[in-house]
Amino acid sequence: MSETSYVDLVDEARVYDVAIESPLEPAAKLSARLGNRVLMKREDLQPVHSFKLRGAYNKIAAMSDDELVRGVICSSAGNHAQGVALAAQRRGVSATVVMPVTTPEIKIDAVRALGGNVILEGDSYDDAHAHATALAEQHGHCFIHPFDDPLVIAGQGTIGAELLNQAGSGIDVIVVPIGGGGLAGGIAAYLKQRGAGIHIVGVEPEDSAGMLASIEAGHPVTLDHVGIFADGVAVRRVGDETFSLCRQYVDEIVTVDTDETCAAIRDAFEDTRSILEPAGALAIAATKKLVAERHWRGRTVVTICCGANVNFDRLRHIAERAAVGEHQEMLLAAEIEETPGSFRRFCEAVGRRGITEFNYRYSPGDTAHIFVGVKLVGGLEERAELLARLAGDGYPVIDLSDDEMAKLHVRHLVGGRAAKIVNERLFRFEFPERPGALLEFLSAVGNQWNITLFHYRNHGSDYGRVLAGIDVPEDERGELAKHLSDLGYPHSEESDNPAYSMFLR
Repeated sequence: MSETSYVDLVDEARVYDVAIESPLEPAAKLSARLGNRVLMKREDLQPVHSFKLRGAYNKIAAMSDDELVRGVICSSAGNHAQGVALAAQRRGVSATVVMPVTTPEIKIDAVRALGGNVILEGDSYDDAHAHATALAEQHGHCFIHPFDDPLVIAGQGTIGAELLNQAGSGIDVIVVPIGGGGLAGGIAAYLKQRGAGIHIVGVEPEDSAGMLASIEAGHPVTLDHVGIFADGVAVRRVGDETFSLCRQYVDEIVTVDTDETCAAIRDAFEDTRSILEPAGALAIAATKKLVAERHWRGRTVVTICCGANVNFDRLRHIAERAAVGEHQEMLLAAEIEETPGSFRRFCEAVGRRGITEFNYRYSPGDTAHIFVGVKLVGGLEERAELLARLAGDGYPVIDLSDDEMAKLHVRHLVGGRAAKIVNERLFRFEFPERPGALLEFLSAVGNQWNITLFHYRNHGSDYGRVLAGIDVPEDERGELAKHLSDLGYPHSEESDNPAYSMFLR
């Protein structure tokens, strides 16, 4: 089908019974930062918060009454499912949707709200696809493919037609997320067959780069596994037709990692006050990466913001990783002397940079290991400068900013029980979130007492919550209380807390 005119298929596509012509909005803040004109094609504003209803409706609208009476079925990681459910509802036919068990709850609930019969099967889209095709054969349902169908592809390609109407020849680059390839294939085929001289970039997550692997191999390949953070593009095998289209019409494909994607979600929020899902932010992440690597200036770049169906509880992870992805925070491990005052000396070496995280637990010996987050203003250059400075001051230090295990797990596991601490007292503090607050605390404790536990993480509030253990003899507790009172930070003692007894003492 790739030799057939997608111009005709797109121009004849029926999508606007359910879809809107999504706005093409400038990302003013991001454009100013990048030195390029960045535009966002807001497919997240569609009725189902995704572009997928375009292709689904175009396919179902073209089906005969004999086909429709049998009902429709699809497999989907979520967004195609909503498109099929809405299209079927509008046509008055039944819809069965098979979704992976890993699908975000927000997408499952949305499909059910549209009248779709949801079946959860398997851990990936491909597992759900196999089950859906088996059910289609068993019950005679008409299968609506999420991407490898010319009518579905043409429905997605209407975005390309809208872009020409909205921006004309003023677009230099279009960046499009790729999962199965229907969106990128449809947009690219339409624009290239229309003769538009626009550079088209596809973007995939590093852990789900099926189209890139297929093009490099010369044929569609099946990935052994895919990451599910960007669940909207978590496809192990791209389509045959979409592969042909992307190989012919997409100029290049780049990949981005999870941290870069999280940073892009924040970028979109800062410009629009909307929250994209990870797949929906891929194009922004790739644009930032390309601008940095290729030193683009003065170009007009369209980013396809393809969806906004994200579970609320996933925002914790996104916020945690965004600063590292933007190179505004670095994570490091260091060794310091296990002596009173060593914390303060280390913080002095860090300087006036904000400490975003500090995790430590006493262990017998001459050295202590600490896990530290530091706020950066100068990006990668400042990161390298700080590492060099700490090493020059004699601190053995390791950069953990790109260490996945450290970011996901180790930061939460620094601690545990400490032996040989007879007089440890545990306190909770509220620190004002400003540079120097940690040094003020350490100065108040002074060199007289040893800090035996320290846990702090900046969560963006006005006050940081800190848990600290201090080794103080019983006859000096009054003196410590005076020091802490003079410091003026709100605090409470937790030495009798049962959680402390169970896990830390």
